[in-house]
Amino acid sequence: MTINWVDGFEIRVSVEHGEAVISANKEGLLSLAQQLTALAEETAGSHIHYDEYNSLEERSAELTIEKLE
Repeated sequence: MTINWVDGFEIRVSVEHGEAVISANKEGLLSLAQQLTALAEETAGSHIHYDEYNSLEERSAELTIEKLE
């Protein structure tokens, strides 16, 4: 699966009161939309892992999105 990023993306994931919150600028939202579309075409069990070392803003919570059957 190809993971594409729109230049200038910013994405942050936090957990507030037991709720995951994804905050992103326009470029970040467009990047996520493209990646979710690509993930939808993959086989069950495929996933995308996001963390502050590969895509998220500093001090973000890690996030994994997985495709079910």
